[in-house]
Amino acid sequence: MSAITSGGMEARRASSGSLRIGRHRGLITAFVAFAVLFAVVAQLSAVPLGYYDIAQMTTSGATLAIAAMGQTVVVLSGGFDLSAAAVISLVNVTLATFPSDGSVSPWTLTAVGVGIGLAVGAFNGFFIAFLRLQAIVVTLSTMFILQGITLIVMDKPGGMIEPRLSEILIGDLITDWVPMSAALLGVLLLFWYWLKRTKLGLAIYAIGGDIESARSAGISTRLVQFMVYVIAGGFYGLAGVFISAQTGAGDPLVGNPMLLQMFAAVVVGGTVLGGGRGGLTGSVLGAYVLMIIVNILLVLNVSAYFSTIAESTILLLAVLSASMHRKSVLAQNLRQLLDRFAAWRQGILPSQLTLSPRKLALADIRRDPSPERAQSAMAPFRTRHAEIIRYALPAYVCFVGVLLVTQYVLGNALFHFNYYNSLIVLASFLAILALGQGTVILTGGLDLSIPWTIGLCGILLAGMVKGSDAALIYAVPIVLVVGMLIGVLNGFGIVALGLSPIVMTLAVNGLLQGVALLYSGGTPDGFSSPMLRAFMTAKIFGITPVVPFLAVFGIFAVLLLGRTAFGRRVYAIGNSERAAELSGIPVKRTTIAVYMLSGFCSALVGILLTGFSGQASLGMGDEYLLPSIAVVVVGGALITGGRGSYVGMVGGVILLTALQMLLAGTTIPISARSILYGLVILGAIIALRDRRG
Repeated sequence: MSAITSGGMEARRASSGSLRIGRHRGLITAFVAFAVLFAVVAQLSAVPLGYYDIAQMTTSGATLAIAAMGQTVVVLSGGFDLSAAAVISLVNVTLATFPSDGSVSPWTLTAVGVGIGLAVGAFNGFFIAFLRLQAIVVTLSTMFILQGITLIVMDKPGGMIEPRLSEILIGDLITDWVPMSAALLGVLLLFWYWLKRTKLGLAIYAIGGDIESARSAGISTRLVQFMVYVIAGGFYGLAGVFISAQTGAGDPLVGNPMLLQMFAAVVVGGTVLGGGRGGLTGSVLGAYVLMIIVNILLVLNVSAYFSTIAESTILLLAVLSASMHRKSVLAQNLRQLLDRFAAWRQGILPSQLTLSPRKLALADIRRDPSPERAQSAMAPFRTRHAEIIRYALPAYVCFVGVLLVTQYVLGNALFHFNYYNSLIVLASFLAILALGQGTVILTGGLDLSIPWTIGLCGILLAGMVKGSDAALIYAVPIVLVVGMLIGVLNGFGIVALGLSPIVMTLAVNGLLQGVALLYSGGTPDGFSSPMLRAFMTAKIFGITPVVPFLAVFGIFAVLLLGRTAFGRRVYAIGNSERAAELSGIPVKRTTIAVYMLSGFCSALVGILLTGFSGQASLGMGDEYLLPSIAVVVVGGALITGGRGSYVGMVGGVILLTALQMLLAGTTIPISARSILYGLVILGAIIALRDRRG
């Protein structure tokens, strides 16, 4: 009997041990990866690594490690924070405006930097926790608001950071023994080990695992979410202080490359996107894994253009490896493929595997002969389109207001055809993007790869055309196909691999940036053809050729989303993907088609932008990311999907374009546009948010 009892206890201990190992698998993997890469660096080094080399490596990766710690706290709670990099830039330029003559204490500068981060975190936390707005939209809006403020503070690199700040943070705590950067990371990790054992720390994991269950258990989820963003903001502020000590000067773009790196470090460190599992220790190791990989590439004389490709690839592989389990989307898809293959070997056709209710449901999606549908079709126009009018009309009303202000301030607007022609030409880019990004949003997704899809496609077109009208015959179709292939890549990662749309499209954006840099060698070649240039800038009877093209495009977009089976499937997926799947809608194929449409629209914008400016440039699509989301939301679409119309999106397009033209005619700085976009989208999602929940 005692032997049986002893055996049972040993089995339970073994099970408990394997459970603990499974729970910390990500951290263990990150540690092994770090150790292996560190050994590779030591092997590649011409001389044995000494204290100075290790201290330099520790200091080099500290900024990313601190920022990744803040991002990890947010991810653990089930959120995303896209404003982190912008906080770092704002802190950097703010500290660069202080006197560097020793009159300001380094501790004061540190307090200012951390305070800025805490304030931004409280701003995000208020909208996310108490107004229940989606984290991705709030933090994206905050990111652009902060970028605008940063450019107002300092529009180009300059200034000087108090030298004593560098002496404290970049030096040694114990000479030739302990770098200050290592000591700082150690203190932050001790703080986390204490925090995770408090009620707040346990609540962070609880709401990340299941927020509804946490709420049912009596946890104040709103307060916890608020505190999560405040704590994360403090980490971002400290990261801004540290990078200021490293650079010794201000740079409004210093934090921009870190956004992708942060997510990569978090995932490489074993924290699961979606929340509930992971920790800050793994994220620190993940940050140093990324830093060491970049150093290895430099030692091997690999082009720096590969760095974003490497970071994006690591992010995708890390997310994919973290999701490798029996219940993952990838595992389910593989099982379905195996089942289909086995059925095919037995002579069963794929159509025979489909249940008849699915066919009936598809027929119902294509045409609904029910009395309710017939009665709805006979209802008055206002009744049939009540939702579109309710959510789209505010954008048009605001546009009229902006139009009146423009007439009053600048004149030559209200009754001048040239104003409207120019308005439509400038709005054409966003109007096209609105269809692609808007359709993605209607399904509940988001496409963050738009900037470099535009940039790469524009560079490809200019490189192929090189001023030749004849080359447009083959160059335009090739570029459009490239855009759709990018959409296929996004859709495949989301549908087949089960990756988050945010992570997948963000990583693809990084991949495209690296490809564009490699293709162009850092300097895009070629220029637009005369015909394409005339299409965007010439006038025939006072009308630019792109204007009638855009009218045809708009009619097509309205019919696509409102009158086709594809459009109805898009709305069905956005309302409930599970319900759509049970209704027989081909969710996976439709999702891939949605991202293909977004890629097509982005490629088309890259072509038109090249014609408008006469040539392509690196980063030509960067300024269109937030506006492409803003016009959709301002036009009445629900950011979580299922609600919206292209008519409303067009209202958002002309409103924001009219605002841009008004600002361009005043002395308000360009940076204010970014702030305005962020405020407009925040106001729109507050005013138009669905209050049913």
